[in-house]
Formats: sequence, C-alpha cells, structure tokens
Amino acid sequence: MEVFRLSRAKYADQLSGYGAALKGARWNSRGVEMIYAAENRSLAMAEVLVHLSLAMLPKDFMMLTIFIPDEIEVFNLPVSQLSDGWNSFPHRRITQELGDRFIIEQQYAVMRVPSVVTQGDFNLLINPAHPLFKEISIVRKATFPFDQRIFK
Repeated sequence: MEVFRLSRAKYADQLSGYGAALKGARWNSRGVEMIYAAENRSLAMAEVLVHLSLAMLPKDFMMLTIFIPDEIEVFNLPVSQLSDGWNSFPHRRITQELGDRFIIEQQYAVMRVPSVVTQGDFNLLINPAHPLFKEISIVRKATFPFDQRIFK
C-alpha cells in the first residue's frame, strides 16, 4: 500500500514522529511519537492546509509517497467506536488516549483512522517504535507547490 505525507523539504528524507511529539495532535499526546499519513495526496494537502494561511504557507513542501508492505496488518478504527465529539476542534483528549494506546501496546504498526477534515476519507497513523516500522519506507519525494487559487 502507498500512502502520502506532505513534509517540509528539510524533513523529507526521514520518517520520524518527532514533530508530532513536540506539541501533540488529535491522535497523540505531547511526547508520543507518531507519523501521520493520508490515503491520498489531496487529503494529505487538506490536512496541512487547515493549519496554515497563505501568509504562513512555506514554499518548500514535498509530497512523500510512503510504502507499507502488504504483510503489515493495518488496524481499522471504526467510526462507530469513537465517542461523540471525537472530531471536535480543538481535539479532545479521548482521541489522544486512543492513539497513545496504539503506540504503547505495539500490536499494530499502522492504524487507519477517519479524517476530520474530509469526511469519508482516512488517515494512517504509523508507529515508529513498532518492530515492523523498519519495513516502511519513503519510495518517492516530489516538490509540491500549492495552487494559489486555493487561497482566493
């Protein structure tokens, strides 16, 4: 399976959950390393855009194509198992607890979760501490300029 991630150029050569651990996010608490990816390029773009404005938009984004071997089992988190408000902004602690548990338990290297930004699409959370993480790799990198019409 191929999944996608937008990354600043200076971080595009490695997969690391360090950035997510600095502040925490919807699916991880501060201090918990996790890699966020998307099932398609447009979702990867949308997930970045909700956090930026045209004035803040860096010009050095790279679209990473990440390969996850078919042998790596992906846990699909059903929306029906999420409590009301899981998709609220700001995010609630309950989703962070789910993601933290995914990292700590290490039963799976990858978890598929619903996107808040585009309903019906899915993100993939990758556990960089899982023993199978070494099998996951970046297979392509390409510059990714945002179309300026997005901001008009």
